[in-house]
Amino acid sequence: MKLRDSITTALLMAIGLVLHQITPPIMGGMRPNFLLAMLFVSLFINPIYQNALLGGFLGGIFAALTTTFPGGQIANFIEEIITALVVVTLIRLTARFNRHIAVPIIAFIGTMESGIVFLSIASLVVGGLPLAFTVLVATVVIPAALINTVVTYAAYNVAYQAQKAIGGA
Repeated sequence: MKLRDSITTALLMAIGLVLHQITPPIMGGMRPNFLLAMLFVSLFINPIYQNALLGGFLGGIFAALTTTFPGGQIANFIEEIITALVVVTLIRLTARFNRHIAVPIIAFIGTMESGIVFLSIASLVVGGLPLAFTVLVATVVIPAALINTVVTYAAYNVAYQAQKAIGGA
């Protein structure tokens, strides 16, 4: 992986951290994870497994440092790496598809997978969740997936156009 690709991923993850920090909670102190949206954009730009590991590692560290969820530090770190690997695999499997269709679909699936894995790991780590699993999925994961789908699509289009302008796409 080229240094330029690593820097792009790191910058996108830093943008995701800022968005993650300024986003208000939507249910019980939990908020959408915009680190995921930027992770997804970095993976669409550079869909290789090394980039997925870098982005997942950075996303995991950032999310763990900023979580308010009980047991979320461990759950975030593990979940972000798993999600990055799942999403880069989906991107590679759909490489021939139209990106205007693939990006929102993969962003939605990736966010849903991330939320479900996070809640599952957090439940194991702390021995339970503050609310029922299905309630958290319905009130946090699904709205976050919808929001992240829109944000990922918009951010990907901006990043793609910027890459085209500088000759990187």
